[in-house]
Amino acid sequence: MSEEARSGMAATGYFAEENSVETVNARMGKDVDPRLAKVMASLVKHLHSFAGEVELTQEEWEFGIAFLTRTGQMCTQERQELILLSDTLGLSMLTDAINNRRPDGATENTVFGPFHVEGGPVRQMGDEICLDGKGESCLFIGRVLDLEGKPIEGAKIDVWSDNAEGYYDVQQPDIQPKWNNRGVFITGSDGEYSFIGIKPVSYPIPDDGPVGEMLAHLGRHPYRPAHMHYMVRAEGFQKLVTHTFVGGDPYLESDTVFGVKKSLVAPFQRVEQGDTLWRSDFDFVLARPDQTR
Repeated sequence: MSEEARSGMAATGYFAEENSVETVNARMGKDVDPRLAKVMASLVKHLHSFAGEVELTQEEWEFGIAFLTRTGQMCTQERQELILLSDTLGLSMLTDAINNRRPDGATENTVFGPFHVEGGPVRQMGDEICLDGKGESCLFIGRVLDLEGKPIEGAKIDVWSDNAEGYYDVQQPDIQPKWNNRGVFITGSDGEYSFIGIKPVSYPIPDDGPVGEMLAHLGRHPYRPAHMHYMVRAEGFQKLVTHTFVGGDPYLESDTVFGVKKSLVAPFQRVEQGDTLWRSDFDFVLARPDQTR
């Protein structure tokens, strides 16, 4: 079919396989928000391209609708299956990367995750955040710096991790103490931080729902490599949401949510003589709002 005929069909509003994108997008009103128009036009274009490329069958389309329906029905206050789907397809990490382009030398972002809790207790430097007495103790220590290597005073470091059994406190409110493996620390003039937690352990994402079924059919495991969560905020700097990952973890290169970046793999050294069994040193480098890649 010629381009002229194609545009003519789109103008009349009659649908055909050859002009499906033009026909659908032509229905958009004239006074639509420009950003919404751009996003929706592109979405229609790529959805239709996908269906045409794989020659989507009616049965596959029906299965896809049922899958998305079950995924939505699985969502609760405690569990967001749709975010889990986005995570395991790499979409969450891609969106995070697009929105957090930083210059070389600045600490990289990674996915926020579903287990952060606002209002964590502010603790003193060196305090212990593990409240259930389980796991192998670890000293986390380092500095918060700017791109010139200068310490940042007043940086707020919000930290959280799973317990020795791979669960966050909000997943086990009747088992773990409130605020277990959580804390907020404020840096002084030296920009240094330190606290005692546990060496994190690998754990599976919830895989008893539609997303878990998808992973199984794709021959993928549901595991995340061991990591400590950080959110670092300081006046005049970009907010940093990141993890540090335990070097040597078997899932570093196959994280089910694609959250690992090589620069975030941290050393975890065994301590022969000290107050903890492990020590992990890591400096966080923040960029200012106008410092982008």
